[in-house]
Amino acid sequence: MGRCLLSSTVSTFLPCNLPKLAFPKSFSTNSAFFHRGFRTTGAKTRGAFCTKAALSNVYSKIGADSTGSIPSNELLQVVEAAAKTGAQVVMDAVNKPRNVTYKGLTDLVTDTDKSSEVAILEVVRKNFPDHLILGEEGGIIGDSSSDYLWCIDPLDGTTNFAHGYPSFAVSVGVLFRGKPAAATVVEFVGGPMCWNTRIFSAAAGKGAFANGEKIHVSGTDKVEQSLLVTGFGYDHDDPWATNMELFKDFTDVSRGVRRLGAAAVDMCHVALGIAEAYWEYRLKPWDMAAGVLIVEEAGGTVSCMDGGKFSVFDRSVLVSNGLLHAKLLEKIGPATENLKGKGIDFSMWFKPENYHSEV
Repeated sequence: MGRCLLSSTVSTFLPCNLPKLAFPKSFSTNSAFFHRGFRTTGAKTRGAFCTKAALSNVYSKIGADSTGSIPSNELLQVVEAAAKTGAQVVMDAVNKPRNVTYKGLTDLVTDTDKSSEVAILEVVRKNFPDHLILGEEGGIIGDSSSDYLWCIDPLDGTTNFAHGYPSFAVSVGVLFRGKPAAATVVEFVGGPMCWNTRIFSAAAGKGAFANGEKIHVSGTDKVEQSLLVTGFGYDHDDPWATNMELFKDFTDVSRGVRRLGAAAVDMCHVALGIAEAYWEYRLKPWDMAAGVLIVEEAGGTVSCMDGGKFSVFDRSVLVSNGLLHAKLLEKIGPATENLKGKGIDFSMWFKPENYHSEV
């Protein structure tokens, strides 16, 4: 049984025209397809036929333009070291009995979540003692005046881990002024008696890698030929019901929709090209900070579920291979706008007070 972490060496690192676009000062929902910040002027959406190059002009990049005074390769080295350290804690516990407690009725936490976060924090604080940290278990630690914010999920997919189901990961991402700058996700693969890991990493502008090999999103441009992934929160409320309907709708028209239960893993699968898209409501910054950068650096597209510009403090995310983004938003966008019309809060959340950001 393999119990050691796979090593990775990271480099130091669409054919038609867009429809005519109008950029109104206020949001309009008069068109057949719309999203926050722009609308099509024609009666029929043509975004479904656009290439990734064209889409890049519509959907804003979410990665950091700079890493400040710290070179990106140095930042990524510490991100990788922190994630691998946490993953070793998880690997040491993966075949042992779990001590499970509950945050909510079905929201689990284990001793391993907490131990992994402690190990990650030790690496981060040793290297960057003045950086701000947001951990799923430990909350906010450090100086809010820092330009750097570490978003740590020490065990993404705790329920899967508790059951020995192979879809969980350790996720570490660091933001520079609110934008993802470097990321590592250590995915646990295999299952009981054959656990191993796959290590995804990316730095803004430097590409995405899995076990040291450069990766890219899929080239599938038809929903009916796509494998899609989504997730559901713990509250069975309006967003949950809306996403259940989206799940059913896309199951009817695609090769299938999966619900694996670990957001960081789901996004990395899009980056790897084995799934075409993933969406979910009400994720937290630590769920998304690493995965969204890995998708974008693999050539994919990231937005909110209304099509608007994304930040890790938003309450919805859609990541895709880019080719399918507009097609998916034809259903996902209006469904999300309907929730907003019902008064569901989509404002930013979990943004540390006084943290300086450009989002």
